Amino acid sequence: MARLHGEQVAIVVMGVAGSGKSTLAAALAERLGAVFIEADHLHSPDARARMASGVPLTDDDRRPWLARVAASITDADAAGHAVVVACSALRRSYRDALRRDSGTDLAFVHLHGSEARLAERIGQRAGHFMPATMLASQLATLECLEADEGGHVVSIELPIGEAADLAVTLISRSWTNE
Repeated sequence: MARLHGEQVAIVVMGVAGSGKSTLAAALAERLGAVFIEADHLHSPDARARMASGVPLTDDDRRPWLARVAASITDADAAGHAVVVACSALRRSYRDALRRDSGTDLAFVHLHGSEARLAERIGQRAGHFMPATMLASQLATLECLEADEGGHVVSIELPIGEAADLAVTLISRSWTNE
């Protein structure tokens, strides 16, 4: 788990496509000396192909992927590594599955921005399997963090260094106050 003021915590950076999950999660992992897990790499080839062709995944499609993400968190923890994960985690049930199946407490950082800004950012990416046409379905699926989930919202408009600083500060405050 990542250490914040001596306390260990696993962090999941969540949000829809184009929010910058991978960028922020990698920055947090570097800052905290943690292993970075890119959940997109844990999708099956079939799921990646479906999304690339504009077909949204169902909950049934996501279950084995979420299990692989949770197993990766568990494996990193068992090996004594801190972990920061970039994972959409769009629904409460997905976040609950990650918590339950990883067997660890998770802190969530939800990267949030306007649909227009997210679409603009997706349009600027090259080589990613997720097309801009999938943004609407992701936004429709998104369930914002609830107060009991141990998470915080961070704006995608912040420069990455500021977003990382804010995420560490927010998680640190809430984690040490539990």
